[in-house]
Amino acid sequence: MRAFILGLAALALLGGAAQAAERQFPVDAAPVLEDRYPAQVTKWPGGVTSLADVTYATVTGYRPMVVDIYMPPKKGGPKPLILYIHGGGWIGGHTRHSGALANFPAALAKLASEGFVVASLEYRLADEARFPAQLQDARSALRFLKGNAAKYGIDPARTGLWGGSAGGHLAALTGLTCGVGYLDPAGTKAAAGSECAQAVVTWYGVFDFAALSAGRPGGVDSAGARLLGCNGACQPESLALVSPVTYIDAKDPPFLLIHGDEDKVVPAAQSHLAEARLKTAGVPVQSIFIPGVDHSFIGKTAPETRTATLRAVNATFDFFHQQLDRPAK
Repeated sequence: MRAFILGLAALALLGGAAQAAERQFPVDAAPVLEDRYPAQVTKWPGGVTSLADVTYATVTGYRPMVVDIYMPPKKGGPKPLILYIHGGGWIGGHTRHSGALANFPAALAKLASEGFVVASLEYRLADEARFPAQLQDARSALRFLKGNAAKYGIDPARTGLWGGSAGGHLAALTGLTCGVGYLDPAGTKAAAGSECAQAVVTWYGVFDFAALSAGRPGGVDSAGARLLGCNGACQPESLALVSPVTYIDAKDPPFLLIHGDEDKVVPAAQSHLAEARLKTAGVPVQSIFIPGVDHSFIGKTAPETRTATLRAVNATFDFFHQQLDRPAK
């Protein structure tokens, strides 16, 4: 009996070895570093399809950088591109939230259903990398999306930028630094205009870090200092480098600025200052200052928050139609 049991055990071991020997997997000739997880596809109303976590850049030493991409049906030819940049004080946030919107991906899908390809950006946060890494990521994403225009149905000559709070700052900075090559990593060679946009929307964005810091207790803006890595002793030239107002000139794209006039996080004075500087430079600018609401368009009551948020969303969508529905000149 003992010999019989040992014989069965030996057969079992041989069977396991045979089974293991039969397993086959695809193998490339070199190490495979890119994410090859099957595309995460979601269907939305209006024939919109979205792809989650599409890698737009792989920077040595960091996680893969990704965008969510929302695409309308391709009929009717290439569509304008909108790149959304999230807020979170440059230290938090993600591609799928904005203010009090309860389902922000659904809002992005709705914008896509109106004839835009919409991408929502992940970028390196301040505790991962200091400025200008965040701007470099936004520019890199634009270059990736425009470089894959045929794949995603994009008209690369019609691009809009949109962001709130820290994302509003980055959207403005991206829109205003078209062609400013020294902000890119050393050795970067980009096609002319690949990082440029034709319309920008900011929600309660930061435009001048020196002015923002001057209004803080002790003359220090802690979030900005974290972004720059200057530990509260930021030099004027560093504050200028990160401030969108530094780069304003007559060649800049049209802007829409939206801000609550009781914002206690980023004072509405930031958008008033930007409005004045843009007008002085001859840049087309529209502004909406919503009375009685704080940062993220939060009102004193839920209905006030809803009204302010929907006003901002509808104005944003209308602005992009106004600026981008026609082919860019």
